Amino acid sequence: MTGAPGGGRYGEAAFRPEQAGEGERIDFGALAYDDISVARLRALGAGPGWRCLDVGAGTGTVCRRLLDEAGVDSVLAVDRDVRFLTRRPGLDVLETDITAPHAVRGRFRLVHARFVLMHLPEHERLIAALAELVEPGGVLVLSDAVDLTDERTPGTPYSAAMRAMWQGLRATIGTDVSWVPSYPRLLRGAGLLPVAAELHVPPLLPGSPLSRFWADTWERSRAAMVATGLVDDAAVDAAIGYLASDECAALSAGMLTAWGWKPAARTG
Repeated sequence: MTGAPGGGRYGEAAFRPEQAGEGERIDFGALAYDDISVARLRALGAGPGWRCLDVGAGTGTVCRRLLDEAGVDSVLAVDRDVRFLTRRPGLDVLETDITAPHAVRGRFRLVHARFVLMHLPEHERLIAALAELVEPGGVLVLSDAVDLTDERTPGTPYSAAMRAMWQGLRATIGTDVSWVPSYPRLLRGAGLLPVAAELHVPPLLPGSPLSRFWADTWERSRAAMVATGLVDDAAVDAAIGYLASDECAALSAGMLTAWGWKPAARTG
């Protein structure tokens, strides 16, 4: 299952886990987004007694914080490649493809997926499948990127690189963030109620983890970006230099987080 014209997938055509520095790139993103993600999960009640599922767990930063800070009972960390994950008390690891039927069994008080569905096709089917894994009274929490560059965004090396990146990744691995603002409607369509959403846009600062994340991401997707014809190698280099300079004045991609509750089982 791909959804990309070129037949590629995340972790194969781009962002291969065996590539040197990939774990570090993932951690740069975690440093930029984990605080807001964990704060939201805790605000939704994640804590003692909760059994949790983290889909696309990456290097396990959210899993560990759910255990150490929120005090949840257990987390099942799922990824197509689990080389960056280490089992520990309360943390189980499952290597599987979440798009496969019955990839995960059981029910969880919290099902969380961040920066996962944007890279996959069949969004409504996958959201419905994840909703089935939520126990009655539990919550499904989805986070993905929202592109904040459009034709009215001032032309900078950064905005040029971001446009080329989104277009290039869509052509090579099927990444599509255009549907992400539909999360609340899709969660409601999966039978979850009530639903809500929020948008977080972290600052782009020279030398920050987020700036380093985008620089590394562009290096790994450089071929796809150049293939769009929107940028060349010099333009990618200029964008990486722009991120590290005091001239940088731009909005990062936002992270939209939406959540919906599985109605509690009726009694009596």
